[in-house]
Formats: sequence, structure tokens, C-alpha cells
Amino acid sequence: MTTQNSAQRPALRSQHLSQITDEVHTRLGVMVEAHAPFETRENFARFVVAQYSFLSELAALHNDAELTAIIPDLPARCRAAAVKADLADLDTEVPEPVAGALSNPSKAQALGWLFVSEGSKLGAGILIKRAMGLGLSDTFGARHLGEPTGGRGQGWKAFIKTINELQLSAEEEAELDQGAIDAFNRFTVLLEQAYATAPEIA
Repeated sequence: MTTQNSAQRPALRSQHLSQITDEVHTRLGVMVEAHAPFETRENFARFVVAQYSFLSELAALHNDAELTAIIPDLPARCRAAAVKADLADLDTEVPEPVAGALSNPSKAQALGWLFVSEGSKLGAGILIKRAMGLGLSDTFGARHLGEPTGGRGQGWKAFIKTINELQLSAEEEAELDQGAIDAFNRFTVLLEQAYATAPEIA
């Protein structure tokens, strides 16, 4: 007999992750727009501060031996260096760490966070076009929004193929789900922090 939960759960793990994070993802999108990051370079610089805080917190995951055994090109997927260069382009200081960063996650939790980070590269294709209106590009000020090597679509398809094919226990499934939700919530915190005060000029 099919239970209500199993009937509602998508067949693919990646679709399930998108489904359970839809609400927090939508809420975050509204919050980003409310801060008008593409109206001025100053506003955009604050957005980049939030991006730097988030991506730098995930940098260690991209070089984790256990995770790179699952996703061999994971180190190359890291955008921490690119977003740090963007801060320099925008004459904005590298922010101090914000309390509450991800620490010693399980493998499944980490993959949930990476799912959110990798998924954001798809939306970045739209954001970089808006950043161009501020005179920025994938070589100046908006590097972290640039096209990944091999293309956005191909990179995402390869990533979710790996995610969908993983053999996980019920406990790991729950950790994966929670990791993805936590990642969106963490970026929300970092975004609010970034816009709470004006960025410091280098």
C-alpha cells in the first residue's frame, strides 16, 4: 500500500531536495530583491559580501577527501577565490567571519549544502546579466557569477546525477535534507548581516 508521504515524494532525490527547500528558497529570493543589489555598485558590494561569507564557509568542503571521492571535480567547483577577487574589484574589505558557520558536518549534511551552492550557479546566469548593467562582468566584480567550466547546465546535470545515484541510509537522507535547508537559512543570516551595515572601503 502506498502511503501519502511516498506518493508525494518525487522519484529523484534532487527533485525532492528542490521541493523541500522551495519555501525557504522563495523567501530568500524575495529578501535579495528587497535589498536591490543591482541598483548600485554599493548595494551589489553588500550582496558580494554575503556571497563571500557563504562560499568561504564551504571552501573546506570542496577539498574534503571523502567528498572529492564522490565528486572528483569538487575542488574546481569552489568559487571562494573568485568571490574574494570580486570584493577587491569593488574596493570592499573581506568581511570578518560570522558566528554560526558550518562545522564538521556529516558527509550527507555536506552534500546538502553543496546542493544549494551548486544550484545557485544556475540562477547566477540571470544575476550576472543584471550585474553587467553596473559595468561588472565575469572578469571584474562579478567573477563568482560567471559561467563554470563546461557550462552551467552540464555542471549541474553531472552533480545531480551523482546525488541521485548515491546509496544513502534513512538517517543520511534526513541529514541531506536538513543540510540543504540549513544552507538556505545560513545564507539568509549572512545576507541580513551584509546589509546591516555599509561595507568597509579598502
